[in-house]
This record gives sequence, structure tokens and C-alpha cells, in this order.
Amino acid sequence: MPQKPPSFPPVDEHRRAALRLLALAGLAGAVGLDAGTAQAADAPGWPAAAFGKHSQPDALSALYGKPLAMSDKVSMTVPEIAENGAVVPISVSTTLPDVTAVSVMVPNNPFTLAAAYVLPAGTLPQIDCRLKMAKTSNVVAIVESGGKLYGAVKQVKVTLGGCGG
Repeated sequence: MPQKPPSFPPVDEHRRAALRLLALAGLAGAVGLDAGTAQAADAPGWPAAAFGKHSQPDALSALYGKPLAMSDKVSMTVPEIAENGAVVPISVSTTLPDVTAVSVMVPNNPFTLAAAYVLPAGTLPQIDCRLKMAKTSNVVAIVESGGKLYGAVKQVKVTLGGCGG
């Protein structure tokens, strides 16, 4: 007795079209076709000159143009020893009133300015982020409050594998 050929489900043309579109979108992304994504450097007011500076005084001057005073009202939490310099957690907060900006500098990095935030009025002045550190360095947190700059400094030792060496 002859066997029946296997039966296949009916072809869904809409599904095929959707899969073709997804495949084309993936191919376009793989070959690097830009769909007009925005970059931070395209943002109005982006401090590109400050992010390009190699020294702390130059970056501070380009970003704020004011002197910095150390203050115990600026609180910074960073690890004493960073096992992986690619992801060093940092937290900056302050009790100062009218905070308009917070930034973080790592003087021993190739480019000193690591992060810069502009805070809208009424925003809680606390920033948490992760920094990339090339080697052991001080980390400088800067807070702009009432038109003046206040800061805090802590050293972070970057080790290979967390061996403390």
C-alpha cells in the first residue's frame, strides 16, 4: 500500500513578509547602516571641548570657567580598590542648595572629564554611575551650587584581578 506524503501547514504570507523585513533590518544593522541615531555629542550645549581636555585645570576651565573649592558638603562614594577599572561605581550627592550641575573627573585618565550632568531645578542632587579608569587615580566630584563650585576627592586604586598590587 502506498504511503501518503506528509502534510504541511498552509503557507502564511504575512508571516513570511514579516520575517523578510526582520532579516533585512538585521542585515542593515550588521553592515552599519545608520538609521539616524542621535549621539550625545549632537545634543545642544554638549561640552565637547571640556571632554577633550587632558588635564584637570583645562577641563575645569572649559566646563565651568570658575575656581573649585573643596567642601565637606559634597559626598562621594567610590571603592578604595577597583578590581576592574572598566566599571568603577561612583555615587555623588550633596546637601548644598540650588545644585545646577554635577561632574566627575579622573585626572590620570587620558581625557580627564569622565561625566557631566546638568540638573533641572528641583532635581535631587545625587548621581550614580560607573566610570572607566585607566589606572590608579584620584576621582574628583564637582558640584555647582549657587554659581560656585564645590568638590570632593578620593583615591581609587585600580588593580589587575583585585590583587591589591
